[in-house]
Amino acid sequence: MWIVSTAMKRPITVIAAILSICLISVLALTSMKRDIFPDLKIPAIYVIEGYGGMSPEQMEGYITSTYELFFLYVPGIEHIESQSIQNLTLIKVYFQPDTDMASAMAAIVAMANRATSLMPHGTYNPFVLRFDAGSLPVGQLVLSSQTRDVKELEDLAYTRIRPMLATVPGAEAPPPFGGNIRSIVVNVDADKMRQYNISGDEIIKAIMSGNRVLPAGNVRTGDYMRIAPVNSDLPDIHQLDYLPVRTGHGPQIFIRDIGSISDSSDILAGYAMFQGRRTVYIPAVKRADASTVSVVDALEKALPRMQAVLPKDVTISYEFDQSKYVREAINDVFHEGLLGTLLPGLMILLFLRDFRSTLIVVASIPLSLLSAIVGLWLCNQTINIQTLSGLALAIGILVDESTVCIENIHSHLARHEPLSRAVFDACVETMVPRLLAMLSVVAVFIPSFFMVGITRELFIPLSLAVGFAMIASTTLASTLTPIMGVWILKPSHKEHARDFVDTLKEGLGHLLHFIMPLRVPIIAVYLVVSVGTVVTLYMTIGKEMFPAAASNQFRMRISAPTGMRVEALEQRVLKTIEEIKAEVGPGNVEKTLGYAGQQPPMFPISSAFLWTSGPHQAVLDVELKEDAHIDVFSLKDKLRKRFKKALPDTEFSFEPGDLVSQIMNIGSPTPIKVQITGPDLTADKLFANKVLKEMKKIDLLRDLQWGQPLDYPTCNIDIDREVAGQLGVTPEEVGMSLQPAFFSSRFVNLSLWRDANSGFSYQVQVQVPQDQIKSKDDIESFPTMSSLRREQMAEVDPFKDPKVDQMYFENRTRRPQRPLIGDVAKVTYGTTNGEYDRYNMMRMVSLTANLSGHDLGRVGAAVKEAVKRAGKPPAGVFVDVMGQVPLLEDTFFHLLTGLLLAVVVITLMLLAYFQAARVVLIVMSTTPAIFLGVLTVLTITGTTLNVQSFMGAIMAVGVGIANAILLVVFAEENRVAGMSAQEAAIHGAESRMRPILMTSIAMVAGMVPMALSGGQSASLGRAVIGGLTMSTLSVLTLLPLVFSMVQAGAPVGSRSIHPEDLGN
Repeated sequence: MWIVSTAMKRPITVIAAILSICLISVLALTSMKRDIFPDLKIPAIYVIEGYGGMSPEQMEGYITSTYELFFLYVPGIEHIESQSIQNLTLIKVYFQPDTDMASAMAAIVAMANRATSLMPHGTYNPFVLRFDAGSLPVGQLVLSSQTRDVKELEDLAYTRIRPMLATVPGAEAPPPFGGNIRSIVVNVDADKMRQYNISGDEIIKAIMSGNRVLPAGNVRTGDYMRIAPVNSDLPDIHQLDYLPVRTGHGPQIFIRDIGSISDSSDILAGYAMFQGRRTVYIPAVKRADASTVSVVDALEKALPRMQAVLPKDVTISYEFDQSKYVREAINDVFHEGLLGTLLPGLMILLFLRDFRSTLIVVASIPLSLLSAIVGLWLCNQTINIQTLSGLALAIGILVDESTVCIENIHSHLARHEPLSRAVFDACVETMVPRLLAMLSVVAVFIPSFFMVGITRELFIPLSLAVGFAMIASTTLASTLTPIMGVWILKPSHKEHARDFVDTLKEGLGHLLHFIMPLRVPIIAVYLVVSVGTVVTLYMTIGKEMFPAAASNQFRMRISAPTGMRVEALEQRVLKTIEEIKAEVGPGNVEKTLGYAGQQPPMFPISSAFLWTSGPHQAVLDVELKEDAHIDVFSLKDKLRKRFKKALPDTEFSFEPGDLVSQIMNIGSPTPIKVQITGPDLTADKLFANKVLKEMKKIDLLRDLQWGQPLDYPTCNIDIDREVAGQLGVTPEEVGMSLQPAFFSSRFVNLSLWRDANSGFSYQVQVQVPQDQIKSKDDIESFPTMSSLRREQMAEVDPFKDPKVDQMYFENRTRRPQRPLIGDVAKVTYGTTNGEYDRYNMMRMVSLTANLSGHDLGRVGAAVKEAVKRAGKPPAGVFVDVMGQVPLLEDTFFHLLTGLLLAVVVITLMLLAYFQAARVVLIVMSTTPAIFLGVLTVLTITGTTLNVQSFMGAIMAVGVGIANAILLVVFAEENRVAGMSAQEAAIHGAESRMRPILMTSIAMVAGMVPMALSGGQSASLGRAVIGGLTMSTLSVLTLLPLVFSMVQAGAPVGSRSIHPEDLGN
C-alpha cells in the first residue's frame, strides 16, 4: 500500500527515476558483451608438452606420467585426462566446480615446472592455459599467394601477423597452421657420411662448437666503452659451409664436403589447404570470457593494418567467420522478442477495447525490460541467448501486473468512484495477489542458484533476466500504472458493449454448473490420465542438450590407414573435397579449409585448438552456399555412402562445424564415447572389442570407430649391447648418430642463427633428407659413432698397423672404419599403439560415434544396454559411457530436481500466506496439466526435450500457478463472504476469466514468433505455448471443481491462535 501511496503523492519523482533507468540502460547496452552463451566457467586447465621425435610410449612414460604424479599435489582436482602421441602430450586437469581457478592455475604451473626437472634432457617447460568450450576459433586468417611457397607464408604469418593478432582485444594468437617454422637446415648426404666414415653426432657436435652463441663483452679504449662481439655465432649461414667437421692429421673435412646449407623450414608435419591449395592460416581464437562479436569486429578493423605489413603478392583474408551465427542467434531472439512485444499489446487492445488502457499496460513492457538490462549489467552478465531468452519469456507475463490493475480500475470506475480514488483503491486491492503471482514466477527460477556446473552457468543468466523483469513489472504496476491511470484515463466509465468474452463467460458458467455434480470422477480421471500421460511422454520423447542449430557449415575428421604419410593423406583430402562437390554440386560449395597431418613439435599448443592423432589424420571444414538451402543433416548420410565407395580404407567422422554447435557440444567431438579404462591395456582392448561388436547392432549410431590408432607402423632398432661394447660403441652413441636420420638435432642440441635483417633468431638443425632413408636397409647401412675417437684421430703408420682395413683414396689418409647400425643393432618392422590415453593415470581405449537424429537420450540408453550385453568386464576394468551422455543426464537431473524444488518453494510460500494447506493443494492441482501441455506440444511438433524447452516448462509452471492464485484468492474471498464453495468457485472463474484469458493469450501471442522461428529458441516458445494453453484451460474448468470439492465445509474463521483473536 505504501508504495502506491508514495507514487501517487510524488509522481514527478517516479518519472525522474524511470528516466534515469532508461539512461543507465543505454549505457549498459553499449558496454555489455555480446555472445551466444554466457561464460560456462568449465574448471579445466590444459597442459601441453612437445618433444620432437619421442614415441607415444616415451611421451607417456617419461613426460605424461611424471606430470600427472606431480599434479596430484594440487588440491581440488576432479579428474585428469591425457593423450600421448608421437612428439606431443596433452593433459586436461579438471577441477571441482567450486575451485578457485586462479590458485589452481598457479599450483599447476608450479608443479609443472618442478616435474620437468625429472624429465629427459631437452624437455622445455610446458604450455599451461585455461581452456573451456568458449575458447574456440571465431574465424581463420588465411594467407594466400600465387608466387610464394608455404615456407615464406609461414614466416610472414609467424613474425608479422601473429604479433598483431595478439594485440586484438579478447583474442589469442596461436601459432600458424600449415607450415613449419623457418630453420637453417644442414642437409647431410648419407652416402658421403658412409664414404667419409662420419657419424651424425660428429656433425652435430661440429655445428655446436662452430656456431656458438656467446655474449658480447666490453672493451675500454680511451674514453669509450666499446661493445666487443665475437663472431662465434656466424652472421652468414653460408659460412657454415667452411665449418670443419673433422680436424687433425691429414686433410680436413668440411660441412660442404658432406652436405649443403639452406634457409628452409622445420621437418614437415602437416599441410593446410584452402580451396584445395596449400596455404597457411592462423586461427583467430577468442578468450573464454571475451565477446565473439567484439573480437570479430576488432579483428576486421585490424585487417587493413595486417595487409599493410605483408608483401604486395601476399593477401590476407578472414574466412569461416563464426560471429555471423552468434549475430543471427541474438538477432533472432531480439526480433522474436520485439514482435512478441507488439502481439501482446494487440491482444490487450482486443480485450480492453480502450486505447488509453492499452497504452498504460504496454508501457510497462519496455520499461521492465530496460530495468532488467540494468540489473543484468550490474551483475556482470552479458547479452547472450540465455539472457535474451529470459527477457523474451518475461514479455508475455509483464503485462499481467498492469492488466490486473487496469481491469480492477475499470471495475471501480463502474461504481462511479472518483478517478483518483478508483485508481488508488484498485491498485491497493490487487497488491497481494499481484505480489504472490510475481513471487510464484520468480520462485520457479530460484533453484537454478543451487545447481552446479554447466547447468548453473546456463540457467542463472536466464533466471536473473526473468527475475529482474518481473520485479520491475510489479514495481511499475504499483507506481507508474496508477500515475498514468490518473493522467490518461477518463474519469467517467463508459459501459462497454457485450463482446465475445462475455459470451465465453456465460458459456463457462453453464459448463461449470453442468459438470459440477460430476466433479469427483472428473478430477480422478484428470489426475490418472494427466499423470500417466506425462510419465509416458517423458519416457518416450527425444532428449538432447540443445536443439540442433541450422548451419551451412560442417566439419569432417578424415582418418587414413594408421601411420600414412601426410603427402598421401593430402591426396585423400583432395579426393574427399571432390566427392563433396560431386554430391552437392561444384557451385554449391562456398569454401573449404583443411589441415592434414600432425601439429609441428615446435607448436604443441596448436593441438589444444585442433587435435589430430598423427600424420594419417586430417580435419576438413566445409561451408556451403546459403542460397543452396542444403539440409546438412541429410547430406551427411549421403556423403557417408559416397565416401565408403570412393575411399573404402578411410574412416570419416562428422563433427560440429559452426561455433554454436561446438559450444553446445561442450568440447566433445562426438556425442557418444565409450571409455574402457584399466591397468592392463590388453584387457581393455579385448573387452572394448566386445563392446564394439554390440554397439554395431545399434541402428542409430553413425561413424562408429576406435578413438585411438592402435596399429601404428614402426621400424624397431634393437641394439645388441654386447656386440656394441666389443666394437667400442655405446647405446647413447648409436642413438645420437641416428638423430639426423630420424628427425633432426634441434631438440637434443640447440643451435641458433640470428637474422640481422629481421632481428629474429632461428634454429640450426642437422638432418638427412627424408628421401635418403626409405627402408630398413638404409638404416642398417647408416654409420654410427665410435667412442675410440682418440685412437682414430692419432697418427698411424698404415703399413705397420694391422687394424687399418680401409683407406680414403681421395685424401690418401687411412683410418679404422667405424661400425654401421646393422653391425650393432637389428632393424625390424612392427606395430605399436599410436596413442596412449589415460584417465586418472590408468590407460584406456575408447569408441566414438555420432548419432542419426537428435535423440541423444534414447541413443545413450541404447549404448548403455550394449555395454551390458557385452558382459561383465574383467577385474579392474571400468566401462563408462562418456561424451555428451553424462552431461545430458546430469543436466536433466538438476533440472528435474530444480523443478521439484521450485514446486516445493511455491507450496511453502502459498501455505505461509493462505494459512491453509487445502488452498495450496487447489492452486497446485493445475501442475500436471501444465506438464501435459508442454510434453504434448513438443511431441506433436517433433521437438526434443532440451535445456531450452525445459526453460519454457519452468516458466509455464510459474505463470500457470500465478493465474491459479488470481482465481483462488478471489473465490476464497467470496466463500469467506458467505457464498458456498461451489458458488464461489463458479463466480471466481467467471469474474477472473477476462484477466486470465487476457494475460495467457497475450503471453502465448508473444511466444508464437519464437515458436515458429525454427531457431535455437523455438523449443522454448513451443513449451510455453503448450504449458500455458493447458494451464489456462485447467484453471478455468478443473480448478473450480477442485476448489468446490476441497473447500466444501472448510472453516472460514481465522487460523490465528493469538489470545486476542481467540477472545481470551
